[in-house]
Amino acid sequence: MTGFLLLGPLLLRFATAIALMFAWRQIVWQRYISLVGEALAVTASAVLLWQVQTKGTLVMQAGNWAAPYGISFVVDSFSAMLLLVASMVGLGVSLFAAGSMLNNRLRFGFYPIYHFLLAGISGAFLAGDIFNLYVWFEVMIISSFVLLTLGGERSQIEGAVKYFTLNFLASIIFLTALAMLYGLTGTLNMADLSLRLAQVEQRSLVDICAFILFVAFGIKSAVFPLYFWLPASYHTPPVAVTAIFGGLLTKVGVYAIIRVFTLLFPWDAFIEQMLGAVAVLTILSGGLGALVQKHVVKSVSWLIICHIGFMLAAVATHNQQALAGALFYMVHDMVAKTGVFLATGIMYRLVASHLYSKMGGVMQKHPGWSVLLVIPLFSLVGIPPLSGFWPKLSMLIGMATAEKWWFFGAVLVGSFITLVVVMRLWIEVFWKPASQEEVVGFRYFKQYPTAKQGAMLLGMLVMVGCSLLIVYGAPQLQSWSLQAAEDLLSPQVYLEQVLKIGKEIEP
Repeated sequence: MTGFLLLGPLLLRFATAIALMFAWRQIVWQRYISLVGEALAVTASAVLLWQVQTKGTLVMQAGNWAAPYGISFVVDSFSAMLLLVASMVGLGVSLFAAGSMLNNRLRFGFYPIYHFLLAGISGAFLAGDIFNLYVWFEVMIISSFVLLTLGGERSQIEGAVKYFTLNFLASIIFLTALAMLYGLTGTLNMADLSLRLAQVEQRSLVDICAFILFVAFGIKSAVFPLYFWLPASYHTPPVAVTAIFGGLLTKVGVYAIIRVFTLLFPWDAFIEQMLGAVAVLTILSGGLGALVQKHVVKSVSWLIICHIGFMLAAVATHNQQALAGALFYMVHDMVAKTGVFLATGIMYRLVASHLYSKMGGVMQKHPGWSVLLVIPLFSLVGIPPLSGFWPKLSMLIGMATAEKWWFFGAVLVGSFITLVVVMRLWIEVFWKPASQEEVVGFRYFKQYPTAKQGAMLLGMLVMVGCSLLIVYGAPQLQSWSLQAAEDLLSPQVYLEQVLKIGKEIEP
């Protein structure tokens, strides 16, 4: 029963993808199957989070092979929170895609590949074996590459080449690090690795492994200076694809950094300095990149990079309060980034452009849409009491307590840049008078089928509702994040549950 409960979100994604393949040419049925499957995944993830909060960390050993010899699946407070949020994001994007995706793209398998991508994300959150984590990363890369090229437009192919090249390189680097870890320790189970790496006398080799893994995860997370693939590719696919990429894919890379570096490489000066320096440069480069863009989606894509730096800076602080803020911020960022990218899709349908110079008049023509779209936009900034404020406050308090003033200042600078970018977007898109081209766009959207407008509206409402739910549940989320941060900084419970439940761990 525990195994079925733990693997529920993953198995439901695979079952949904397979069912969608049987309905390959039934476009209408594909929409319904996708929505039902993702709604069930949300339910399964919510039940799993409740079980973790009441019973503690859950472990399943595949085939009843005890760790470290078998494949371990593990879910704790950290991964359970992210699974639920990823499921909510998946449901919102499924609804939005039902209204926004062209039938020609749906006939080439958008929905099955989409759910395989969500399966890869779920598997990464559940992996207790670092080679298994690599496998789920490959599932994500293959699925995301197909989604990125779906439709075969020239800009998509160009962006996909850059995306695939760097992510393929990251996979090779990741596999190289796994070979080194296995050579050093003879195991790839993360709990067992945690114990065995501590016994390795050649600490320089351990530091090299840590550095190589950070490069691999850094490419997937789009950190400085490994981020160039992201702004070059995220603006090319349909908005539903961009939204799921921006909301979830880079966060899986951040999840891997947090999980691996707190469990396998207990903090030392080398790791702290490496993470800290990269975090500050990521914040500044991502923020400055967003400032100079003239394209809405490119601006938001650069903000992804900037805000990844926020989380890395909090992790490098090595402080429970700051780390809890980073975990809370991940939850917020998954929802807010997805909502903002979906909002850019609505903006495009209203004004028929993504260029600031050709946008305007949305507040005048569509005040209802404007009120709805403003929530994810200003949540991204962290204006109180919206969802971004509370985790950022926790990070800043932790950084001040640990006297990490460089990190504190970088987060403030990044927040100010985000405010400038969002205010510019608000003025150019919503407040500025509409040009003749934009009036044509408004007329086009009014002629858009009502059912499709309704699906897009429901998708936006799911994301806005999640954002407001974060505000309402901020105290509870902060409490869960503090507990998850404590478990990450002191992983004894994780090790005991994975290696042998109820028995003392051998040194």
